Amino acid sequence: MAKAIMIQGAGSNVGKSMIVAGLARALVNRGYSVCPFKPQNMSNNAAVTRDGGEIGRAQALQAMAARVAPIVDMNPILLKPETDVGAQVVVRGQRRCSMKAKEYGAFKESLLPEVLSSFKRLAGSCDIVLVEGAGSPAEINLRAGDIANMGFAEAASVPVVLIGDIDRGGVIAQVVGTHAVLPEEDRQRIKAFAINKFRGDVSLFDEGLTEICDRTGWRSLGVLPWFPDAGMLPAEDIMDIRATHQGTFKIAVPRLNRIANFDDLDPLLAEETISVEIVEPGCPLPGDANLILIPGSKSTIADLAHFRAQGWDIDLAAHIRRGGHVLGICGGYQMLGKELIDDMGLEGTPTRVKGLGHLDVITKMLPEKRLELSNGRHIETGLSIKGYEIHIGETDGKDCANAAFEVGGRPEGAASGNVVGCYLHGIFAADEFRRAFFAKLGLDIKPRQHEAQVEETLDALAAHLELHFDIDGLLALAEPVET
Repeated sequence: MAKAIMIQGAGSNVGKSMIVAGLARALVNRGYSVCPFKPQNMSNNAAVTRDGGEIGRAQALQAMAARVAPIVDMNPILLKPETDVGAQVVVRGQRRCSMKAKEYGAFKESLLPEVLSSFKRLAGSCDIVLVEGAGSPAEINLRAGDIANMGFAEAASVPVVLIGDIDRGGVIAQVVGTHAVLPEEDRQRIKAFAINKFRGDVSLFDEGLTEICDRTGWRSLGVLPWFPDAGMLPAEDIMDIRATHQGTFKIAVPRLNRIANFDDLDPLLAEETISVEIVEPGCPLPGDANLILIPGSKSTIADLAHFRAQGWDIDLAAHIRRGGHVLGICGGYQMLGKELIDDMGLEGTPTRVKGLGHLDVITKMLPEKRLELSNGRHIETGLSIKGYEIHIGETDGKDCANAAFEVGGRPEGAASGNVVGCYLHGIFAADEFRRAFFAKLGLDIKPRQHEAQVEETLDALAAHLELHFDIDGLLALAEPVET
């Protein structure tokens, strides 16, 4: 019978996702079969699964760590923000509806049966389910109908380990404060805690550990020193991506309000000869950029307006006049066309808007979302590529005759001069294609083996946890899944 344990955080971004990934790899290395699980995630950085759905990219990385293929049961509820107050609700990989936050607060409890079904299906296929919470259980204003933290833990009878982040300061208050505000039944469900991201001599926190243990009654599973290679793993939040200044070839990436599926940047951030600059709103696109990469968007029409509001449309036109290169992926590809047509109001009110006009194509928004793992080739070089598509809308026009890629025997994307667009995410993970793409732009790189590098980092993370985290203690706390 499978066992389960849940990793919750004393706040957002304390390292839950990374710890679950490291534990998954460590336990697989010990001979266990493992499945990651996150009842509810909120992210526009999604991964397409082999069973034709989408889940949070963090769960796809955790599946990679566990050496299993990602499936929709690993993240049955995915919230994809579309506005400041609303999100698309994805249930078991498929779009269910769009809701404002207040509406979802009343609706979420009805999703608990589907969450539990996914959890139990996973438990039937492995030895251990590693569950990741969302945000913090200390957000007791969200406890009613909760399916992400203690509400799930209670419904599934799963014990909890709480993670605190000492790098932010105030970690004693984080952990002890969580204990103080939780109702007694939730407090009892937490069996242990661990401290993450410690810099320096860990022994200096011995008194702090004692204080936490004495004030909470929870046992410590360890203090994790800062893991310096964390940046080598794919990021779930665009705010976790920092500009790199490793080489003279500069790629500028405008940070759209609803930027989505920015994992396209991961292989580029690791290249020593490439600098990646995330251009913040209010800042111009740099005039010395060699390539402007317009990424995906969850709300293309709204982000096109945002793009123009920053003056980036003027900067982009000047860049193209200077002979600079442009790559638009997914939403970025749609923006580069002549027009975006949303007669059905799929992104808000029905509208037709003028695109940036650098590709002779028109995009029509359609209700069916394309979710597909794709294998194809780069037409010019014949090199194999693989990636995924995750979008609504169909794009067609004169410049599609100049498509740079072919997928399933059909042309994919469009091109005009130095401007290229496509729907394919993940293409830069192909090492030889990455080398060929940048060779055409005048940069000779010796590409790192991207997937191998991620695998090596996961192994290093597992070794880090084996050394500093009480994994045996964690296993002793895990409890059988009730079926």
